[in-house]
This record gives sequence, C-alpha cells and structure tokens, in this order.
Amino acid sequence: MEPSDLERALAPRVGERLIGVEPFEGTAGRVRFRREGAVDAFRTMRDELGFSHLSMVGAIDWVDHREVFYVVWSDEAKQYAFLSTDVPADDPRVETASEVWPSANWHEREAWELVGITFDHHPDLRHLLTPDGYAFHPLLRSFKIHEPEELEVKSRRV
Repeated sequence: MEPSDLERALAPRVGERLIGVEPFEGTAGRVRFRREGAVDAFRTMRDELGFSHLSMVGAIDWVDHREVFYVVWSDEAKQYAFLSTDVPADDPRVETASEVWPSANWHEREAWELVGITFDHHPDLRHLLTPDGYAFHPLLRSFKIHEPEELEVKSRRV
C-alpha cells in the first residue's frame, strides 16, 4: 500500500479535514488530518483500508501546539501507517479513538495524564500512572521539577 492509496480512500470521507498523506519510510504513509476529522479518518483506516489494530497513541508538546499521533497496523497489507493531528496548546483536545480501536483506551489515558491531551468521549479518562488528584502533566515542556516542599505528598500507612 502506498500513500496515494491512503489519500484516495481518505479524501472522500475526511474531505477538507485531510491535510495530506506523505511518505514515511517503512510504512504505508503518514496521514495528517485536522482534529475535526479524527473519527472519519479512524473509521476509514479501519473499515476501508484494513488497519484493524492500533498499536500506539502518543503526544508531543511542541510548545506552541501539541501533536497527537497514532500507529496502526494492517494484517492484510502487513504494514504500519501513522496518523497525526495538531491541537492548539490552549485547547489540547481531540475525539477518542477508543470507539474505533478499543486498544486506544490506556494509550489515551497516558497521553492525557503526561501531556495534557483531552480525548473527548473517552470511556474512562482517569489517572493511570500518577496518583489521583495529581494536577501536573510531567511531559509538557513547561513542567518544572518541584521542590519537595512545594508538593503535598499524601502517604498511606499500612
């Protein structure tokens, strides 16, 4: 499968929300879309192009914006493809992929927790790695290491 195959299938479904598909070494390509087209891109990749397995969801803080990326696999084509969307730093949200690929559930929780991306309509967006009530996103570039006296540490005695 080539990037042009991806673009040909995605363009009618995603429309102007599809930014483009570019070659990416060793994969079917990198699909870039506007966040408003997320669910249509996800469903087209799964239902029409056969990318039935989501391997990973991650996020990058580029300071002025954040990028959310998805790695999907097609058993039929024996290829990976990357999908990515940029979200504004002051409104870092995108629709969840967990309704299309249930494996996105924990990956999205991790991206929310560490980079601050909100996944709209996520079935269980809660802390996975940090304690409940932890208000920081440690992988943001703006995150500062706190002095111990600045953090309230709750201890539990057993």
